[in-house]
Amino acid sequence: MTRFKTDLGGGAFASVLGFTVRHWRRQPWRLALIVVTFMVATLADVLTPLYSGRLVDAVASGAAADAVAWDAAKAAFVTLIALALGSVVMRNIAFVGITDLTLKMMADISADAFHRVQRFSTDWHANSFAGSTVRKVTRGMWALDLLNDTILIALFPSLVMLVGSTVLLGWYWPMMGLVIAIGSLVFIAVTAALSLGYVAPAARLANIWDTKLGGSLADAVSCNAVVKGFGAEEREEARFAEVVAKWRGRTRRTWMRGTVNGTTQGMMLLGLRAAVIGFVLVLWSWGQASAGDVAFVLTSFFVLQGYLRDIGMHIRNMQRSVNDMEELVDFEAQPLDVDDRPGAGPIRIGEGGITFDHVTFHYGNHRLPLYRDFSIRIKPGERVGLVGHSGSGKTTFVKLIQRLYDVSGGRILIDGQDIAGVQQASLRSQIAIVQQEPILFHRSLAENIAYGRPSATQAEIEEAARQASAHHFITALPKGYGTLVGERGVKLSGGERQRVAIARAFLADAPILIFDEATSSLDSESEVLIQQAMERLMVGRTTLVIAHRLSTVRSLDRLLVFDRGRIAEEGSHDELIRLQGGIYRRLFERQALELTKGLA
Repeated sequence: MTRFKTDLGGGAFASVLGFTVRHWRRQPWRLALIVVTFMVATLADVLTPLYSGRLVDAVASGAAADAVAWDAAKAAFVTLIALALGSVVMRNIAFVGITDLTLKMMADISADAFHRVQRFSTDWHANSFAGSTVRKVTRGMWALDLLNDTILIALFPSLVMLVGSTVLLGWYWPMMGLVIAIGSLVFIAVTAALSLGYVAPAARLANIWDTKLGGSLADAVSCNAVVKGFGAEEREEARFAEVVAKWRGRTRRTWMRGTVNGTTQGMMLLGLRAAVIGFVLVLWSWGQASAGDVAFVLTSFFVLQGYLRDIGMHIRNMQRSVNDMEELVDFEAQPLDVDDRPGAGPIRIGEGGITFDHVTFHYGNHRLPLYRDFSIRIKPGERVGLVGHSGSGKTTFVKLIQRLYDVSGGRILIDGQDIAGVQQASLRSQIAIVQQEPILFHRSLAENIAYGRPSATQAEIEEAARQASAHHFITALPKGYGTLVGERGVKLSGGERQRVAIARAFLADAPILIFDEATSSLDSESEVLIQQAMERLMVGRTTLVIAHRLSTVRSLDRLLVFDRGRIAEEGSHDELIRLQGGIYRRLFERQALELTKGLA
């Protein structure tokens, strides 16, 4: 628990408030308008008790027929109405300003967070629940609304009211000002200590479990087909109930600590009230305060008490909003694993020749590198198959070409250009990839096919679909190319999704093409259609094919056989099949034997 206190007392608050101030600086004039108008409105509240006291003195000094008393009463009344009107007008201006300020900030931080999340590494996305990420962003965005309101609408006016009332009362009775100043400072200090050191640690744990709750729910919902497939609804409900129970326990502890904090504040305010009222009665008994003075002090205290009571709530709100925002703020602080170098320009790929020049690479904190002093050249337009056991380095090879990871040593060149020195977006836009499990957006088929080239015409989209053997099944759908495919394309079969992905690659017309196990999970009829589409797509492009089904790579120009991060064998299918004891021959013979058994 000590660690949480330290984080929330210093690091978390400093980072969140620093983040907020940086966004305030984007709108300096709007912020200045809010501060000035709230200050003027609050000073009107400070002066209101003073003129209320003068009104009481005027009424108590004589009858209504007394012209002097009547004029004094009218002057006090007009001043009170003017102060109230000024306060209303200034607050209205301030509320309009803070509405625009906050909405602009919320839009900016959600856009900034989305920008960074999109650019985080594939490892980061693999280790993060999509539901949790969404929850962090949306919760943090709305927490900013509360934080702005707390600081600008609540705490700042409360501070102005506290200082103003203390100075004004101290001007008339120095000891009264001292009593209020000491009592208020003690109240604020104790409230802040309880909120930050007692409530905040519990709130942070509650937020962690709130994030886990969202992630667990999203995980189960997105995998509902698997849940149904195994009849595991009750098991998932039990699993979710465990998370809910943890969340409930952590949240209850937070709320109970908030209740203790509120009760403590109430007792301190009671003590301060007794001190102020008792002191003004003593002044009255000594003849040092009139009835109007008593009214002035009581009104000032009750207005101030309202602000002080709210300060406790505002500190709790600030603590809660900081807790809610800190995971979002962490996105900004977290470095991008792979980032464009300063001044990086676009890559220009013409022929598509690829060179690994003495590359060394290891994953994260792994002690041993996967590749060590690895070199290979793929000629422009060459069709190359990547073969080997799982974990041998095939997929890493193509990920490094896409610069999804940075190499530890050496260089990767495309047409002689070091990919580490170019813009990632320009690199990947010129590499088309067809994955084993194509991911489609919950958008129309036309939008999914045109994703690599959004400016494509309908005729170009349909031509790409024909090349990918997808046009026939698309036109058979009720809405044709306007059909929505469902989340990740679940409304389509595996073969249909694969053909849409190939159509997308056709339309992208990239000089480098990657097939990552594109036929490994398909039926024989779909595999034939897709292999025909693949052959058409490979023409004139540098092509890399990762395959476990070796029948898909037999016709390629060259095969690279990977083994533990090195190329153990290379050559054509005919050359490798003749190598006695070779890895490729062993894999091929095993698959042939399995096929023979299956036919038997």
